[in-house]
Amino acid sequence: MAETLKGKTLFITGASRGIGLAIALAAARDGANVAIAAKTAEAHPKLPGTVYSAAEEIEAAGGRALPLVVDIREEAQLAEAVQQAAERFGGIDICVNNASAIQLTGTLQTEMRRFDLMHGVNARGTFMTTKYCLPYLKRAANPHVLMISPPLDLSPRWFGPHVAYTMAKYGMSLCVLGFAEEFRGEGIAANALWPRTGIATSAIRFALGGDEAMRACRSVDIMADAAHAVLTSPAREVTGNFFIDDVLLFERGVRDFDRYRIDPTKDLIPDFFVPEGAKPPPGVSLKAVA
Repeated sequence: MAETLKGKTLFITGASRGIGLAIALAAARDGANVAIAAKTAEAHPKLPGTVYSAAEEIEAAGGRALPLVVDIREEAQLAEAVQQAAERFGGIDICVNNASAIQLTGTLQTEMRRFDLMHGVNARGTFMTTKYCLPYLKRAANPHVLMISPPLDLSPRWFGPHVAYTMAKYGMSLCVLGFAEEFRGEGIAANALWPRTGIATSAIRFALGGDEAMRACRSVDIMADAAHAVLTSPAREVTGNFFIDDVLLFERGVRDFDRYRIDPTKDLIPDFFVPEGAKPPPGVSLKAVA
């Protein structure tokens, strides 16, 4: 297993903030090159970060950054962004499909433009980003494709309340199954990573309940650490998996999970899509610790 991502080039969608940026910063601390593909060119009144502020953070952390303003639903923009990244850094070793759109509404409350947005970003965007990165991944030494997407648990409870979002998010996970099998012989790994609990990002703040909900989450660091563990694994040996963050990190030797809590006095919010049988690691609880 590779110890670090030093010298590797990552193409990460939606990396101007949140989990995507955390993964980018973890790679940057190793000395990696990071292409940040995101729509945010100017600061949003309610959301932190732009591709340019993310690039500054990545370089301050020890990496090299390329900010790319791109809507991953637009094929020409995406193709050009991937080419720019490959030309700047001499190839692409890792594709991280992090960009995602969410709206937790029932069928009658879901406008078709929102349906199209979620499917365009989540399923189609993941497929298309990987498609354009693949020619470079085929030439990489330890190529990985990582989807920030859930295990494929087909329990009706995940579909009834928000079928449009679930379909779109599971579209990313179906890509894991397909890519892992299609490119197994070429040694290109495809895996999914998903958090057991809510992660303190803007999506939680605006979709699930504001600052109070944020306090009942883990930090983005747990996903960054778990992603780093996946991306430094041998691609030919670790592919086709649907990893849960704390289970993966426990298997890699981590024992202190309380350090990832935003507020230890709060019970942690379970995330969507975690199968009932996927229990926390030994000694790990979602209950408040103080």
